[in-house]
Amino acid sequence: MAYWLVKSEPGVYSWDQLVKDKKTVWSGIRNYAARLHLNGMKKGDEVLFYHSNEGTEIVGIAQVIKEHYQDPTTDDERWVAVDLKPLRRLKKPVGLAQIKADKRLANMALVRIGRLSTQPVTEKEWELIMDMAGEGK
Repeated sequence: MAYWLVKSEPGVYSWDQLVKDKKTVWSGIRNYAARLHLNGMKKGDEVLFYHSNEGTEIVGIAQVIKEHYQDPTTDDERWVAVDLKPLRRLKKPVGLAQIKADKRLANMALVRIGRLSTQPVTEKEWELIMDMAGEGK
């Protein structure tokens, strides 16, 4: 299993909306690097859900339930989407300032290339985020 992070402004599509919807099509991504990450997502992979611009924090964990397919928001077959479902809200949200303050996360994509809407998360980064969220083993 691999780990990922997706970003959405809460006013556009929030964690609470994902929970209400029970699943969503993660579509409309028009960045080449993010597209590569969408292509890499496999069914069962876990995904950190990050609220961008407002709140700037990781608030929940979602799961990939359908691997990449033609993005329904465009006729251009090069762009893909995946389906996500919510797993659980984090016990404690993990803010961007908290992440940036931890030197062990200095190489995390969220810190290095913050504008990227879909990005990989290493197993070590995942474990650190889970500890920060009170979700550690």
